[in-house]
Order: sequence, then structure tokens, then C-alpha cells
Amino acid sequence: MNIEQIPYIGEIMAITTAIIWAVAVILFKKSGETVHPIGLNLFKNSLAVLLLIPTLYFINQLQIRDIADYDYFLIFLSGAIGIGIADTFFFKCLNHLGAGLTAIVDSLYSPFVIGFSFILLGESLTFWQMIGVLLILSAVLTATSKSEGKPIDRQKMIKGLLYGASAMVLTAFGVVIVKPVLETQPLMWVTTVRLLSGVIVLTVLLAFNKNRRKIIATVFANGIRVSTVLGSFLGAYVAMIFWLGGMKYTQASTAAALNQTNSVIIFILAYFILKEEMSLKKIIGIILAIIGALLVIFSS
Repeated sequence: MNIEQIPYIGEIMAITTAIIWAVAVILFKKSGETVHPIGLNLFKNSLAVLLLIPTLYFINQLQIRDIADYDYFLIFLSGAIGIGIADTFFFKCLNHLGAGLTAIVDSLYSPFVIGFSFILLGESLTFWQMIGVLLILSAVLTATSKSEGKPIDRQKMIKGLLYGASAMVLTAFGVVIVKPVLETQPLMWVTTVRLLSGVIVLTVLLAFNKNRRKIIATVFANGIRVSTVLGSFLGAYVAMIFWLGGMKYTQASTAAALNQTNSVIIFILAYFILKEEMSLKKIIGIILAIIGALLVIFSS
């Protein structure tokens, strides 16, 4: 049986992505305490490429495929902005807001994917999906509003929100533009080329950064952390394959909504593992975000 023949394979891969990515985010938060976002992003993508190349060899896909130049451009652009830039912004958001709030901001991913899918792919957009989008936006505003409890550094909060929202816009755009290529080309091959594009862009950006030595040094200071290696393996290698697989085998909007369940998992793990504060506003925010995501799923 081919993988395409497995019932609901796209949905299964999308929900599996959510679980794996949630664990990876917690590990990245631990790594981000000492590793610079650019260095962490470059390391995770480089490790994934090093793992994917032999993977392609074993499945007989290690080759330059004869596809249109425009398709190559879409893959490169998707990797450049969706991995090279977006993931760096995501790590900055994670450092500023913590895993719990980042999980809620991450819920913006679904609305952006839905919007880009509607504009670029012609996928349908229902009334209840729009209500779901509004609920997700209200979740972010609720969770990040001023609290009477522990003081909030508003400047740090705003920077984190901007980094997070920018990451979700670029991630969503990057995966939607590559979906038509995914539907005609092997999943693992596209994944590898896309990650390689991200590595190239990050390497160029790092080369022009005057602090490049310090950035690289943070990755290897006192030895590479287990959280950095394991997070990179799960987040950039395993989750990337399942994520693009979900996009390949089901509608982009449906896959995005199922991916969004990672918000709840991250939120819970942040409380129990990272000991982050779980305020009433955060709880209300995560509930609104999930209700919004469910409306998107069942209204598609």
C-alpha cells in the first residue's frame, strides 16, 4: 500500500507534527537560554540537511530533478523565508515571551495559512472559519493584555509579539506557495531542498553579521547542549517531514488547523517542565485559540 492510500494520512501527519513540534519547542526554549537565535536556527537546519541527504540516498531520491525553474524558485523562496528568516524570528519570540505565550501567538499560523490558501490556492473560506480566525486573534490579545499580577515588560512583550506574528506570516506564506510543488514532487526531496535553502540564506546573513563569531560560539559554548541536538532532530528533521506531508496529502487549511493543536501541548509542557506561570488570562487565551482552530477544522 502506498502512503497516499492510507485513510486520512494527511490529517494523521498533521496531528503528529503538532505533538513532535511541541516537544521540540520546549527543548528550543531551554537551548535559547544560551544559544543565539541565528546560531540555533542554522544548527537545527544544518543537522536536518545532514540527516536528510543519506535518507534521500537510501530511498533513491538523491538527484537533481528535472522540474521547471519556477518550481525550484518556489522551493528556494519557501525555504529562505519560511525557514531561514521565519524560524529565527520564532526563536526570538520564544526568548522574549516564553513557551506558554509563544504557543498562543503561534495560533496565528492557522489564520495566515487560511488567508494565503484562499488568495493563492483558491481554497474555500467559510463563515465559521472566519469566526475561528477572530477567536484566535482574540486569544492572542487576551493572553498578552496587561495583568494585575506579575509585572510585564511591555517593550519586551511587544517585541516578542512582533517577532512571533512575523514568523507566522512568513511560515504560512512559505508553506502555501510550495504546496503546488509538493503535490507533484517527492515529499522528502522537497523537504531537503527547502531546508538547504534555509541554510544558504542563514549562512549568507551570518557572513554579513559583525557578531558572527560570537553567534557561532554560543552554539558550541561548553559543548553542544543535548536540548539543542534533540530539539533540532525532532523539530527540523522529523517534524518537518510530517508537516510537509500533512500539507501534501490534505488541504492546506485543514493541515494548518490540526498543526495548531501544538499550542495546547506546548502550553501544558511549559507549565509542567519549564515551570512557567499559568495565569487565568493565558488559560482563557489558549481555550479561545483551540475553539477557533476547531471551528477552522470542522468548517472546511
